[in-house]
Amino acid sequence: MKNKEKWSGVFPAVLVPFNEDDSIDEESFRELVSWVASHDGVKGIVVNGHTGEIMTLLPDERARVVSIAVDELKGKIPVISGVSAEGTIETIQHAQAVEKAGGEAILLMPPHSWLRFSMQEDSPVNYFNDVANAIDIGIVVHQYPADTKASYTTNQLLKMAEIPNVVAFKLGERDIATYELHVRSLQNEAPDCAILTCHDEYLLPTLVQGIEGALVGFGCFVPNLISDLVEHVKNNDFKSAKGVYDEIYKLKHAIYKMDQPSSSSHLRMKEAMYQRGIIKTNNARKPVEPLTQEEKDEIKEGLKSVGLLKQINN
Repeated sequence: MKNKEKWSGVFPAVLVPFNEDDSIDEESFRELVSWVASHDGVKGIVVNGHTGEIMTLLPDERARVVSIAVDELKGKIPVISGVSAEGTIETIQHAQAVEKAGGEAILLMPPHSWLRFSMQEDSPVNYFNDVANAIDIGIVVHQYPADTKASYTTNQLLKMAEIPNVVAFKLGERDIATYELHVRSLQNEAPDCAILTCHDEYLLPTLVQGIEGALVGFGCFVPNLISDLVEHVKNNDFKSAKGVYDEIYKLKHAIYKMDQPSSSSHLRMKEAMYQRGIIKTNNARKPVEPLTQEEKDEIKEGLKSVGLLKQINN
């Protein structure tokens, strides 16, 4: 199996530009993937995540996104793809499509029916085992917020860590006490697995737990700043880390309004990247509604305040 060595660094979850007819803007996507990957500290690209609007992509489009990214990067860094489905049979089909398209790992999300109805105690580990047995590439466990019914317990996470394909955990508890418990448990019981924070809204507080890196959508927007932050924390240079984090803090106000990614937040980031000139289109697929002009102007003023408007060479 690929990628058994321990991961570390920044793994940006990249968005997918769409043309006005809702087709994938392949040229812009290729340029985006290449630009993000060019930054020091970026150790992998994550496609088909929530930032990449996976829920609006058809199965063949998800596989196509993987193949485009793989073709563009040509092995420079691995391509990881989100996988989301309601049933194990379909999940395996998606995972196998990622492997066939050249992806080196999947980011396995829980079935979203669990968000509504919860899950049986043994279902999550068996779900991961079934998918793992059907592929020969790595698996990143996607941990959902602690206040949802699809959030895994400490015991479930530790059992998942025993699966050979599981190479990393993307922890997004949004509750620091639960997050710290899981980090410490995994560090003690599963030291070969990487731990990556996905807390865009408070990166520094979650990085200082001694974890390996970050898998965040904001890494697509400012990969240089996220990489610098991770490196400074790794070197225990917290003065420099605080300086970088102050810049990220300003941008969070402009893009996410300090909230965790939700509702229109991914579209807001897409609009900000469009205004910066990094992508050529700012469309999102339904049911996401277009931003109002007031929202676009608000983002523009936020970018101006930090000097990022139409500046991509950073």
